[in-house]
Amino acid sequence: MNIDTFAVIGGDLRCAYLAGLLASDGYKVIASGFDGADLPPCVTGCTNPAQAVALAEFVILPMPVTTDGSTINAPFSRSRITLDEVLGAMKPSQKLVGGAVSSEVREEVEARGLSIVDYLHREELAVYNAVPTAEGAIQLAMEELPITIHGARCLVTGYGRIAQALAERLGALGADVTVAARKFSDIARAQSQGHAGIELAHLDEAGDFDVIFNTVPALIFDRARLEKLEKATLLIDLASRPGGVDFSAAAELQIKTVWALSLPGRVAPKSAGRIIKNTILNMIKEGV
Repeated sequence: MNIDTFAVIGGDLRCAYLAGLLASDGYKVIASGFDGADLPPCVTGCTNPAQAVALAEFVILPMPVTTDGSTINAPFSRSRITLDEVLGAMKPSQKLVGGAVSSEVREEVEARGLSIVDYLHREELAVYNAVPTAEGAIQLAMEELPITIHGARCLVTGYGRIAQALAERLGALGADVTVAARKFSDIARAQSQGHAGIELAHLDEAGDFDVIFNTVPALIFDRARLEKLEKATLLIDLASRPGGVDFSAAAELQIKTVWALSLPGRVAPKSAGRIIKNTILNMIKEGV
């Protein structure tokens, strides 16, 4: 697949950096929806998203593509960019990608005879994104806790990519790390890395913690479990929607909770933009 021109439509700072990084690689990049962001001079800004789409061979939508089902996620845009106007400008020969593509968006795309690929589902993006997510979670904990990470009692629920990266970094900082996981193999892996390990089903027996990092996208911390936590416990939820915490109950119980979505874009947008860029170029190499 030979691609010369990209259109980057909407998105946060990750996408702004993505546009600049693609242009630095020698591609022609047209960006729309970045009125309030400083784009590098090598990127062509365009106030008309449909025109930007029409001029490109490869169209990149943000992550998530939309939060309301109809408007492109474009926090820097002074005007609404609708999914309808973007898709209406596309031809079947063009390539379209986006992040966290909902079933509604996919249905709308396919109803127009087009196709869309979700770069969030790429394994390399998930692996690399674990690093800024883990670092951002630790940064949040440092900002919110009245104690150092060194010596802090830390619980990490789940042991996927993000949890593994997080537990490793917490341990390196001298934290007392416990991992709660469902699979015995994950518990063994955590213990082999020097962490304490418990079954997720026995979480109530784990004791007290200064900070809990949840990575499981299921309701792990319901009201009953929240009532057993110390009031001073900090709960940082890293899970994607719907999250793993009953936030209403946590607020009523006065347990400080932070739902830390999209951390790579918040704490390391340039690194996150580079990860997305490399992922998309890999997709092109594979003919996706």
